[in-house]
Amino acid sequence: MKHDKLSLIGQRIQELRKAKKMSLRELAKRSDLSVGLLSKIENFRTVPSLSVLVAIANALEVDVSVLVKNINGETAASYLLVRAEEGELEKRDDSKGLLYKYLLSQDLASYSLRVNEVLISPHTYRKPLSTNALELIHVLEGAVQYGFKEGEVHLAPGDTLYFDGIQAHSVRNDTEQTARLFKVYLLRHNE
Repeated sequence: MKHDKLSLIGQRIQELRKAKKMSLRELAKRSDLSVGLLSKIENFRTVPSLSVLVAIANALEVDVSVLVKNINGETAASYLLVRAEEGELEKRDDSKGLLYKYLLSQDLASYSLRVNEVLISPHTYRKPLSTNALELIHVLEGAVQYGFKEGEVHLAPGDTLYFDGIQAHSVRNDTEQTARLFKVYLLRHNE
């Protein structure tokens, strides 16, 4: 699964700037770019052009390749799992009073959004099936297992799972408690 370039580039720039103990204003001065543009890049509001990336890299005294390294990389598994305690807090300077916890991201085009709350009854098993959609599941209550060709993934409250639904996947609730999921489908448009 690919993460979106917007968040990875912005995060990398911010990490490098802070590691060099450089303020946003200082980076703006060194790069000849506005504080507003740099803030938008670091806060995931815009994707920088190549010329802007070069200016930022020069100001940070790194090669451009450092800013874009592995942004198209694939994960080893055919799904991405984020456990409840693994989300990464993001400090967004333009959103005081809001706390963002980064779970995952993906570049998207040509999709329709469908959001469901899913209740899975105790002792339920749904055989493997596939959908023409990217699927994101966040467990609100209970516990479930999603089965993939690589094996089963056990999910507990707060866990987030993301995968391409084209691969057959099963769902199982072996507990005495109904599981409650928040589920997002990004349905592919048939062309």
